[in-house]
Amino acid sequence: MSRRVNAWDNAPMESFFKTLKVERIYQTRYETRAQARLDIVNWIEGYYNRQRIHSSTGYRTPVEAENTLMAA
Repeated sequence: MSRRVNAWDNAPMESFFKTLKVERIYQTRYETRAQARLDIVNWIEGYYNRQRIHSSTGYRTPVEAENTLMAA
């Protein structure tokens, strides 16, 4: 993180949390916190990182983009 006034610090996380809320949390009713935690982790690891394409990574999944960077 850089200085306090730098708006770019929070922009990626704000975008992620908006996506999480719109695509998952607002669509699901959770009975317990444990159920919510498990579902959110599964959504992040199973869908967001491995299936959902992102324009910022050249329309690849985060896992594909990371593997490309590691191979280079």
